[in-house]
Amino acid sequence: MVPDPVSDVAPWRDWCSAAEGALAFLAGYVGWDVWLVTQVVDERQVILLAHPEGAAAPGMELPWERSFCREMTEGRAPRLATVTAAVPAYASRTTGSIADVAAYVGVPLVREDGSLFGTLCGVAFRAKPRSAVRELRVVEAAARMLSTLMAAGMDPPPLPGRPAVR
Repeated sequence: MVPDPVSDVAPWRDWCSAAEGALAFLAGYVGWDVWLVTQVVDERQVILLAHPEGAAAPGMELPWERSFCREMTEGRAPRLATVTAAVPAYASRTTGSIADVAAYVGVPLVREDGSLFGTLCGVAFRAKPRSAVRELRVVEAAARMLSTLMAAGMDPPPLPGRPAVR
């Protein structure tokens, strides 16, 4: 059987498939240990998707006030930290379920009206070299694509046990 020469670039069937594709691409191209798509709801950061599968359960929550992503979205910390311990806003957050995070990259996911939906983020359990900073543009492009798909009417997956929130 000859593989279809265009099937690998066919449109994703929905937002969730696009996000899973983005996470798999980032894991293969950029590396890092865990990639997540999250949604911020009621002062909680809720995991919608994770790569690799099983790295974090969809529906798992973190208080927004303790999140690296909050520090990033509110401008108190950079989108990419090759050594989280060297960034005061991140170093103060390395407790509990995120205690082992040594490097972080995160980019906001925004709705059509510009409001925050959640984040696309990656973590590594070992510090990254400074050269990893050049990969930020790739992560930003993936996040922008997901935000654009939301703006175009593709709905993200609903939160476990709840209806979709847009």
